[in-house]
Amino acid sequence: MEVVSHYLEGTPMTTDRNRLTWTFIVTCLAAFMTSLDNLVVTMALPAIREDLGASLAGLEWTVNAYTLSFAVLLLPAATLGDRLGRRRVFAAGLAIFTLASAAAALAPTIGTLIAARAVQGVGGAIVLPLSMTLLSAAVPAERRGAALGIWGGVSGLAIALGPLVGGAITQGAAWQWIFWLNVPLGLAAIPLAFTRLTESRGPSSRLDIAGTVLVSLGLLGIVLGLVRGQDHGWTSGSVLGSIIVGAVALVAFVAWEMRSERRREAPMLPVSLFRRRGFAAVNAVSVLFSFGMFGSIFLLSQYLQNVMGYTPLGAGLRTLPWTAMPLIVAPIAGPLSDRIGGRPLMVTGLAMMTAGLVWLRVELSPDTTFLALVPAFLISGIGMALFFVPVANVVMGSVPTEYEGVASGVNNAFREVGGVFGIAVLASVFAAAGGYANAVEFTDGLHVALTVGAAVTGAGMLCSLLVPRHRAAPATEPNEEHFAEPAIRLGLEPAQL
Repeated sequence: MEVVSHYLEGTPMTTDRNRLTWTFIVTCLAAFMTSLDNLVVTMALPAIREDLGASLAGLEWTVNAYTLSFAVLLLPAATLGDRLGRRRVFAAGLAIFTLASAAAALAPTIGTLIAARAVQGVGGAIVLPLSMTLLSAAVPAERRGAALGIWGGVSGLAIALGPLVGGAITQGAAWQWIFWLNVPLGLAAIPLAFTRLTESRGPSSRLDIAGTVLVSLGLLGIVLGLVRGQDHGWTSGSVLGSIIVGAVALVAFVAWEMRSERRREAPMLPVSLFRRRGFAAVNAVSVLFSFGMFGSIFLLSQYLQNVMGYTPLGAGLRTLPWTAMPLIVAPIAGPLSDRIGGRPLMVTGLAMMTAGLVWLRVELSPDTTFLALVPAFLISGIGMALFFVPVANVVMGSVPTEYEGVASGVNNAFREVGGVFGIAVLASVFAAAGGYANAVEFTDGLHVALTVGAAVTGAGMLCSLLVPRHRAAPATEPNEEHFAEPAIRLGLEPAQL
């Protein structure tokens, strides 16, 4: 409370200051909950596999069901809040997330757990963007940067602590308590949202229901085909049919968005933005980066337990040299990015990520010691931080001012989708080259998967060379009111930590 009050000094009325303090607490708590669930489940995967008899595909969907629904609904959620009231929709998102967390904790089968995780992703997609919008709208303009900086730090801390918290809870209690943890927090936050937050609305934009359905069907079809390919055969009718249906739906989605844009109907994805080299390049790089990072962490977290024999807590602690690096590197890299531009940091970061994955590929064996992996973890973590720090400014600088908020939301959605595909593809590669039978087979599969992951992040490094060197001048002069509204609706850039 003292830290929050420090950043709100100068607010004229005590009542207003108290409301702002509570807004800060509620929105940061919500951001922490939803961000934590990105990686908190990774250290529980071996326990879930043993307890529920889950296959590799089931473990993939335990992670991907949350990320996929989150990515698809991230953009429509902000529009829904603008139309129906941000506080009301935010509270509804908290309720959905809380109930889904309870359902996940009570899940008797892997199928039920996957369904609950998908609903969790729906709640998270509503809560995270609106938490930033509500905070941005409540804090005075001169304090907004500091407030959003702390909000972003809380989100980044949740992601960094995800594996550690998941490991500690799984070892100290049971994997179900990973999800029970959200229930009391959600039950406390919901009434606070109604009583302490101020209702607000944004411009009444059309909700792109057709676009949401098409992109959901497209992504689901392709990911479903990738996950089922190893077990059912890549040439089987169900696998090929799923991938084909998904591809057709994505093509239809692009066509629909282009049609909406021509008719000036506020499309969910402004396709014309991709004609800009910088915007297209940074989104392609974001997909490739998340592909390699999330796919590798998904398998490495299991390697630490299944092969090296660490407990869930021990494995979570040993991921910190990787996942905690953004918290250490960001304060240094941020000012450097302002001086030299984002592209050098992105290129360097992806090069380090690639080097780290190659290092792991060389070092990993059934009897590798953890100390041998620490340098590779540190290099990968620093590389991840160097990518995260400048990407938001690069995205913002690649589009006209009036599209900044939408562009940032699109970039976040692309990163989430990249993680989904990374887990699906690298898990399929792992299954084809190895498996869970013994330490040797697990390591053999992981070797090939890390090779693919390194190749993808290496391609991302080359693609990042297409990003313009400096921030482009805005196409139109920024108007303060026009600038603030779209930037706070979908501008999730602090959550990239």
